[in-house]
Amino acid sequence: MRLTTVLLVGGLTALAACGRKPAKPVRGAATAALDGSVIEVRDTMIPAVLEAAGTAEPVQRATLSTKLMGAVTAVPVHEGEPVRAGQLLARIDARDLTARQSQAQAGIAEAEAVQRDAATQARRFQALYADSAATRAQLDAVETGLARAEAGVRTARAAASEVTVMRGYAELRAPFAGVVSRRFVDPGAFVAPGAPVVTVVDGSRLRISVTVAPGAAGLLAPGARLRGTIENEPVEALVEGVAPTATGALYTVNALVANSRGEHPAGGAATLRIPRGTRVGILIPDAAFVREGDLTGVRIRTAVGLERRWVRLGPATDGAVEVLSGLRAGDRVFVPQPHEGGR
Repeated sequence: MRLTTVLLVGGLTALAACGRKPAKPVRGAATAALDGSVIEVRDTMIPAVLEAAGTAEPVQRATLSTKLMGAVTAVPVHEGEPVRAGQLLARIDARDLTARQSQAQAGIAEAEAVQRDAATQARRFQALYADSAATRAQLDAVETGLARAEAGVRTARAAASEVTVMRGYAELRAPFAGVVSRRFVDPGAFVAPGAPVVTVVDGSRLRISVTVAPGAAGLLAPGARLRGTIENEPVEALVEGVAPTATGALYTVNALVANSRGEHPAGGAATLRIPRGTRVGILIPDAAFVREGDLTGVRIRTAVGLERRWVRLGPATDGAVEVLSGLRAGDRVFVPQPHEGGR
């Protein structure tokens, strides 16, 4: 459809005489033909959504600490460095554990020697008792001694195992593949049990957590797919779970976002668009909008030509954008045809 804006000089003069401001024509429309079509604005049933804000945190995050007290001898990783599962992250001085381990091994050897002697005595008295050469009390005594010796072996071995476990805390290794997000200590620092040493995060999957009212949470179920954003970039999220908060007045919605290529930052601001049924609104094709700086408008077909009108926009939906204010049902909006160079 080919439209040409015609300015009526007489009409403009009459409007000025009445003190009314004439409609502002589109710049250049009086001299150039515009290709496009005119659509009539109608109220449309559109999905009602609640945009809930939250954060996108990595599903896997681990801050490693030690149960030892000692000096840090090595921290071979740096912040921002990728690590593989099992890679050494830090080492704690454990020379005192080496001495304790030697003592534990000696304790095992002593306990096993006592156990062997007690077993020999037990076998001897069992034979004597069978020949009526030893009393029942004597046999019970040596068998009790054997039981105590066997218990001593188990105690010594448990002590050695404890030392071995403690030696494991001297080397901190990555529990999963990820990136070092924080290094709390440097070589030479002294650490105490429970003090943080290194934090590792796996950003390949992010969890968006938002808080909503019970009415919105009731429409969701695990496995549902939601649209959202992370740092204003669109994402698709899979609902992991919905659970009431401690007070019960609100619900927490957790949804997972795949991030294997790391395009979305861990800890970034995020939103989830939670469906709330339908509502009446106005949708206009995105091609109909004209933009000047921070302002967005449309061209309205009037009796005197095309009038530019500024509008306030809502969310976009499948090539159309909701107009929150500036238009009403019955307005006729001009939609230009895309030029060949802009297709």
